[in-house]
Amino acid sequence: MTNVSNEIKEQLSLEQVVEHIRWSDGLVPAIVQDAETRQVLMMAYMNRESLKLSLESGETWFWSRSRQELWHKGATSGNVQTITSLRYDCDGDTLLVEVKPNGPACHTGAVTCFHNEIVGLPEKSADQTAGTSSESRFEVLAELESVIAERERERPEGAYTTYLFDKGVDKILKKIGEEASETIIAAKNKDNDELRLEVSDLMYHLLVLLQERKLPLDDIMSELSRRHERPRRD
Repeated sequence: MTNVSNEIKEQLSLEQVVEHIRWSDGLVPAIVQDAETRQVLMMAYMNRESLKLSLESGETWFWSRSRQELWHKGATSGNVQTITSLRYDCDGDTLLVEVKPNGPACHTGAVTCFHNEIVGLPEKSADQTAGTSSESRFEVLAELESVIAERERERPEGAYTTYLFDKGVDKILKKIGEEASETIIAAKNKDNDELRLEVSDLMYHLLVLLQERKLPLDDIMSELSRRHERPRRD
């Protein structure tokens, strides 16, 4: 495991953090957030030892209140969380841990532990929702990426995704070519219903390819962001 970044070390030594944190029964809640998507992934508790291990290893460690023991996130599942920054709030009673996750945060396989939506809130007008973050629009891509990764690990019998991974990259590439051709035909036919279906199939197979090559979707999103941020030429 690699050490947490020098920037974090310079800004927060363990002694400084311990001094400023308001520990409650030796614990402090830690909110874990995806550094790329800004999505809140989970909340757990840290004690002094788990905080020390997190800073030293650069990966999240917590204290389990139910098991009364330290636990390293991803130690058994492989879904480790690499820390990119660590902060405490103005009252010193909560930590914010920004991470680069290597898989879903929730034990259910969901990207985030906060996936149970409470319905029944008052409906908002179009004007009220106009400024809503676009993150939720693309959450399904992250969830699909996690499901595909799980299929590759567990290879459930009879699953189409298992079939693709068993056949290998050549089969995956062949399917991408087929779906790309069908997408072109749907577009040429000006059939948006068919185009919706074919683009969905194409995107699914592209995610399978990314998983096979171990190229995270976050890397693609980062590349798109970099291109978007480049100065425009007149």
